[in-house]
Amino acid sequence: MHHHHEGPKEFVAAVEHASEERGLRLTPLRKEVLELIAAAGKPVKAYDLLDHLRERHGNAAPPTVYRALDFLLEHGFIHKLESINAFVSCHHPAEAHQVPFLICDVCSSAQEVCDERVAELIEAQAKAFGFRPQAQTLEVHGICKNCLKA
Repeated sequence: MHHHHEGPKEFVAAVEHASEERGLRLTPLRKEVLELIAAAGKPVKAYDLLDHLRERHGNAAPPTVYRALDFLLEHGFIHKLESINAFVSCHHPAEAHQVPFLICDVCSSAQEVCDERVAELIEAQAKAFGFRPQAQTLEVHGICKNCLKA
């Protein structure tokens, strides 16, 4: 059963809880990067995160941001949208999973598709071809319902 975390505060609290349960160290910087991603409400690029951190701290450097992003990605708290090189918070930070995204080419919103059948189908097809997948990224580009109405 999937549990969606409604707002950024609830999401960050869920990640803090998952980190504690797994014995992970959610440093103040990692938490701050996570909060920025959660608050954005849409995919955010690393350099936008860096700009926000520089506003607050003045001396944030790219490697610092990338290390925080790597930690959050490695532990499944965020997703990287490869096609637009941006990051979004994960709807299910307590579970390891692969999910497809619907990305709007007009407003840049990204919707996580929470249906295990998609990942299972790709896994089954890969197995049928004798292929062992290491990672799975499915990004579908188009126009969201809000932009279609506009």
